[in-house]
Amino acid sequence: MIRHALLLLILSCALHAAEKPNIVIIYADDLGYGDLGCYGHPTIRTPNLDRMAAEGMRFTQFYSAAEVCTPSRAALLTGRYPIRSGMCHTKMRVLRNNSAGCLPAEELTLAELLKERGYATACIGKWHLGVWSNNPAGHPMKHGFDFQFGLPHSNDMNPNPNIPPRAGTLADQDPAWWNAPLYRGMELVEQPADQTTLTRRYTAEALKFIQSNKGKPFFLYFPHTFPHTPLFASQGFRGTSPRGLYGDVVEELDWSVGQVLGELRKQGIDRNTLVFFSSDNGPWLIMNQQGGSAGLLREGKGSTWEGGMRVPGITWWPGKNPSGKNRREVGWTMDCYTTGATLAGATVPPDREIDGKDISPLLFETGKVGRDAFFYYRGTDLCAARVGKWKAHFITQSAYGKDVPEKHDPPALYDLENDPGERFDVAAAHPDAIETIRAAVAKHQAALKPAPTQLEAVAEKK
Repeated sequence: MIRHALLLLILSCALHAAEKPNIVIIYADDLGYGDLGCYGHPTIRTPNLDRMAAEGMRFTQFYSAAEVCTPSRAALLTGRYPIRSGMCHTKMRVLRNNSAGCLPAEELTLAELLKERGYATACIGKWHLGVWSNNPAGHPMKHGFDFQFGLPHSNDMNPNPNIPPRAGTLADQDPAWWNAPLYRGMELVEQPADQTTLTRRYTAEALKFIQSNKGKPFFLYFPHTFPHTPLFASQGFRGTSPRGLYGDVVEELDWSVGQVLGELRKQGIDRNTLVFFSSDNGPWLIMNQQGGSAGLLREGKGSTWEGGMRVPGITWWPGKNPSGKNRREVGWTMDCYTTGATLAGATVPPDREIDGKDISPLLFETGKVGRDAFFYYRGTDLCAARVGKWKAHFITQSAYGKDVPEKHDPPALYDLENDPGERFDVAAAHPDAIETIRAAVAKHQAALKPAPTQLEAVAEKK
């Protein structure tokens, strides 16, 4: 009798766990729309991501909510435009290594929502939503994560010119010169981090987390350090790609994706795991050959042209996602928040505006997702808006590092279905489209309550 009751309890727990899928978000840094084989790159080899797209869904109109690191990550984890959380600033673009600001405690991350539903949670990789050595409130473990391993911010934020490059290296190829700090929880593991090993070490930690939590629902947020510059690849990948060092780095990221998907299969939990893959913004074009490609899109990181914010978007859920489906509907990284919460049975916070949509009807091909408009912010400036196929630019600027904005009145207008490269301004021929977009912007701004920016608070580094 006791054995029978115990068996029923075990079966009940297993069924309960199956109702709550595992959620994995793999997030590249500065990866361009055109940098993967499945998005058209002719020489960078990405067989694992290509297979992921072939077995799952590839979105051709998928966007980050911002054009640089900090605001895009805040939007992903909160489902909200970063202007709502204060994680943006027009002049100060991202949190620096001496910043005291961080993601506000009142923001509810996807990790916090899932943790309430019994999920194990981990952040492995680059955080960039608070520097906890300056302010402990900025640590991922203060925002719903049980475990953290990685860098607190971008890998170029602690340069130390007092450390001479090793013999035979250039400064930008020497991890010691960059002096990046690597943490496990609040413990400083290594400084300078050996960036040539970061992708492999992140991957090893991700696999351990999957293995340790295979019997219960988990959320793995896996934001890679690369291909943000400076670029580093491990010995097995360096010097192997036809695309040079940038290709080496992307191909190692592809290897990492293959390791994660393979481990999910090995543990027999792939059919209860939804995996998202995307990038925080477009390619850092001013880095020349050490930057990526936006493909046919215009401009890159730091810009609200399509190349700055349209990014790869791939979903994978064997047995649930139809295989090899190309989705032309528009999606945003903010949708990961609402979709993940909904699938887990978590309550999306009703006391605040959530901008992400539940896109599970697209993933399962059970229906459509209602959307009104999309707003392209650069810091606190609303630079462009999209309704349907039409995108109006009110302010334009070139890619990151060339901060000379140009205002447009009337706005420039592009038909993104016929002209995704934004080459032909058709404003004169479609005043009705401009008026529709103006009305959408007015409605959005009338209800908008911007939060005080968290990026202004910068303390002197001691």
